[in-house]
Amino acid sequence: MSKLCAIHLTKHTGPKHSATVIFFHGSGAAGDHMREWVSLMSKNFSFPHIKIAYPTAPLQAYTPAGGLKSNVWFDRADISPHVPEKLDSLNMIRAEVHNLIKRENEAGIPTNRIILGGFSMGGALALHAAYRWERNVAGAFAFSSFLNDKSVVYQELKTTADKLPPLLQIHGDSDELVDLSWGQTTFNELKACGVQGEFHIMERLGHSINKRGMNIIKEWLEKRLPDL
Repeated sequence: MSKLCAIHLTKHTGPKHSATVIFFHGSGAAGDHMREWVSLMSKNFSFPHIKIAYPTAPLQAYTPAGGLKSNVWFDRADISPHVPEKLDSLNMIRAEVHNLIKRENEAGIPTNRIILGGFSMGGALALHAAYRWERNVAGAFAFSSFLNDKSVVYQELKTTADKLPPLLQIHGDSDELVDLSWGQTTFNELKACGVQGEFHIMERLGHSINKRGMNIIKEWLEKRLPDL
C-alpha cells in the first residue's frame, strides 16, 4: 500500500497524453498546495500532451520540527548542508518514487518521457531520484533546492558511466532558508560529476518560487518533452 497521502493532477489539455511531470512539494506542504502555488505563478502551467502529478509526502516524524509529524519526503538531522544525510529515511521513499513512475509506465508513458522536479526538499528528492534511482528519466528540475555536503548522490555519480538526465536548477539570491551558495554548490558538484544543466539566479527572491522561474521551467519542459 502506498504511503503517499494523495496525488493531485493537472491533466493534459489536448487529445493525447504522451509525457508526465512529477512535481514534489517542499517540507510540510502538500500536493494540492503546490499545484495551487504553481497556478498562481504561472497562469498557463499546462500542456496539450503533458500531465502534471503533484503527490503529497507521507506524514512522518521530522527532526527539524522537534520530532513532530509533518508531510516530508525524508527526515534530516538539521536544515544545514553540513550534516550527514539520513540514508534510511531516503531509502524508504525510493519505493514511492518508483511506484509513481511505474504507474505512468502502466498508463503507456515510458520513463524517458517523464521529468522529475520539485521545490526545496521536493527538489532534493528529485535530485536523488534522477541521479541515483531512476536515471532513465528525461530530466530533473529543482527550485530553491539542495544536496548536503558529501551527499550520497555525488558519491554514486563518481562511480557511474551512465548517461545522465539534464538538470535545470533555479534559486533566489535572497533565500533565507537555503542560501544561494548552498544551491550553487549543489549544482557545481553535480556538474563536476558529469551532470549537464543550467543554473538561474532569481534576483530579490527568498525561499519561494516566482513567475519568471516558473516560465523558465515551462519552456524547459516543452523542449525536453516535445509533443509526439
